[in-house]
Amino acid sequence: MSDRRSFLKKSIAGVAMLGASPLVSEPLLASINDVSVANDNVIKPKAPKASNPFQLGMAGFTFVNFDLETTLKTLKKLDVHYLCIKDFHLPFKSTDEEIKAFHEKCASYGVTGYAVGPIYMKSEEEINNGFEYAKRVGVKLIVGVPNYELLPYVDKKVKEYDFHYAIHLHGPDIKIYPDAKDAWENTKNLDARIGMCLDIGHDLRNGCDPVADLKKYHTRVFDMHIKDVTDSTKAGHAIELGRGKIDFPALVKMMRKVNYTGKCSLEYEKDMKDPFLGIAESIGYFKAVSDYS
Repeated sequence: MSDRRSFLKKSIAGVAMLGASPLVSEPLLASINDVSVANDNVIKPKAPKASNPFQLGMAGFTFVNFDLETTLKTLKKLDVHYLCIKDFHLPFKSTDEEIKAFHEKCASYGVTGYAVGPIYMKSEEEINNGFEYAKRVGVKLIVGVPNYELLPYVDKKVKEYDFHYAIHLHGPDIKIYPDAKDAWENTKNLDARIGMCLDIGHDLRNGCDPVADLKKYHTRVFDMHIKDVTDSTKAGHAIELGRGKIDFPALVKMMRKVNYTGKCSLEYEKDMKDPFLGIAESIGYFKAVSDYS
């Protein structure tokens, strides 16, 4: 029965991590223990999985309204150790000294910047700048959005720099790369290091099944943006993980099945000027589901 108590505690632990003690009180935790003991002979939960197939991270866009210090403090409280770097935290024209200081600050909070982006690229010059920026930052993964006609040039730069390039999906909101199938069809004949950042929320909003798409296209999925949405249409909007239409237990099972080893970065887009409780709930939920699915 300790497994059931562990699951229930972890599913609310995200909120507690951010110091929201009125929402997660000791009496509540005690009641979980009492109920669990009382039902020892009724509920027989599965044991938690021995390991998870992912490294949990955060998409930098989640903190578009906050400075780097606030971002890193939040990640530390949530026990999240990877950040996809956005240029509002580390501008493209940063000096080598500023880049070094950025990494040192991240390290002081136990956080590693693992990729840059999403970066929109509408010309060869912007592609050049994006690849050189990633090189100077010291990462080997770019989350990018190049115009279709520029993909041959992206292919050339991937070979030159030996980087992975993950195209970010955008659902029905913009005309290019609306879903995983579109990204696959436009990259399958290019260098194997060019693939996608599977944004599961946008994929669903374009009428697709992100679990099935992970299965189909996993060899070209280099990064994932984890989010939940209210509907599988353009009208779907962001919501806390577990409250929307994404089947997270099925997603985690598929991640295990295809041996996905990239990052899973939460991109939380609800209440973006005050997102902290929603971020905490989402992280806690995803960690709990991942342990038991």
